Amino acid sequence: MTTSVRAVRTRITGRVLLAPLVLVWWTAGPGAGGARAEEPAALPRRYAYPAALGAAGPGGHAAEGGATDAGAAVYLVLPVAVLLAAVAVASYTFVKRRRRMANRTTPGGAPADRGTSGGSGPPPRNPSAEPVIRAERALIGTDDAVRARQEELAFAAARSGAPDVARLTEAVAFAEGELTVAFRLRQELDDAPPPDDRERRGVLAEILARCARADARLDAEAEGFDRLRAPERNVPEALGSVALICRALAGRAATARETLGTLRGRYADTAVAPVADDTDEAGNRLMCAGSALDEARGLVDAGDTGGAAARVRAARSAAGQAAVLVEAVERRARELAEAAGMLPGALTGTETDLAEARGLPKDGTQGAPVADLQGRIGRAEAMFADVRREVAGGRYDPIDALRRIGEADTLLDGALTGACRPDADRPRTGALLDQAMLTARSAAGAATAYITAHRGVVGAPARTRLAESRRLLEWARGRAAAGDAHTARSEARRADALARQARDLAERDVRSHRGRSEEGTGAIEAGSGAGGGGAGGRS
Repeated sequence: MTTSVRAVRTRITGRVLLAPLVLVWWTAGPGAGGARAEEPAALPRRYAYPAALGAAGPGGHAAEGGATDAGAAVYLVLPVAVLLAAVAVASYTFVKRRRRMANRTTPGGAPADRGTSGGSGPPPRNPSAEPVIRAERALIGTDDAVRARQEELAFAAARSGAPDVARLTEAVAFAEGELTVAFRLRQELDDAPPPDDRERRGVLAEILARCARADARLDAEAEGFDRLRAPERNVPEALGSVALICRALAGRAATARETLGTLRGRYADTAVAPVADDTDEAGNRLMCAGSALDEARGLVDAGDTGGAAARVRAARSAAGQAAVLVEAVERRARELAEAAGMLPGALTGTETDLAEARGLPKDGTQGAPVADLQGRIGRAEAMFADVRREVAGGRYDPIDALRRIGEADTLLDGALTGACRPDADRPRTGALLDQAMLTARSAAGAATAYITAHRGVVGAPARTRLAESRRLLEWARGRAAAGDAHTARSEARRADALARQARDLAERDVRSHRGRSEEGTGAIEAGSGAGGGGAGGRS
């Protein structure tokens, strides 16, 4: 609240308190009740309760003195009532102001007993955080809009007789490009915050502008997307189409459940953890879709085609999320098999590099510090020994093993690169790149599936890490195609790390949402019903 507003409130309160006193003076002063100023004796009587108030005189009329006293009492009631009301208002204002001042820790009025998130009350008012909050809300809203349009295009492509979607695909690609830049800017703010607040605000303004351009392009194609949904207006046909999709997905989900059981028996728990609950969640989504379709049939019978169409769209959205979850299990099985196939060659190659590194001179004549060189070799040997032991022990995680072998090779890069030969001449450069690309693809795919299925409660930090991971992965593919394997491998490893961070942040968001739901209304994840985005998702 500004100083000027407080001043106005103070003046108003003062006048409210003064009003009854003026009214008292007016009723007691000259001309009140016909009394003259030169009759001071009338003043004490006006505010004295008469002894016989209301006593009737002869003939049923009040005595003259009683009438005068009754009139005085009438004059007294109004100012006293106003005075009491003014005192009550002033007391309430004073208490409220004291409470506000007690909770204030800064001039901005941030409460001292509230956290920035996850608290029982509203977040503290922090003017410096407001631009960040607006930017993150814009990122989430635009990301949800792009994902929803991508799902619509995917359903249209799978449906026979779909209208031409080239223009719509171009609009979604444009929006996705703007969103990618916006997410990259947000990631840069986290990685290297500008020292100047003005520059920081400029970056946040650019994020908002990018999101606005993406939204505007999608809005410009609103009619095209409406035409894309036109078949849903024929509710019975659309209902049958979604029912067929759900039946096909139910078969795939059953197969994926069997696949998941096989993976659990063959690999370590960490290998299956990213998709451990996906078949159960896919089953829940399909149940929600089935319920929505049943409701749609009832609405069709009742003649409510609009409501029926809405339930069909909800069923389609739930089926889309089920498909994402089933595909995640299928993809994980392929990635684990591919990593298991790569691992023997990776172990052999790392063992060869270790032997070569051990043969380097111990006196540092090759230009590498002796302590650093021996430290790198020692850490690489420890990682290699751990992976060897896990593989020999039976159930293991091929993707994580391949990742750690890649880390061991990165440690050896400092020993082998420059010390005895350029990195470009290392015979395993191509194999190391393939390993890094596989682990990065796997991490990005797992994070994408999880965030897509739970996007209703996943915040901007997780989405930002995922977007940056996907951007770096694309960049790595481009560098690999251009023959720059060393840079491609480095970018793939960064993409892998960011994707795993994105998954961790998203899981934290979902746990937090579920905890609040259980402590509050006890409701299940918002949106996990038909039509939701899963955990509050948007259709």
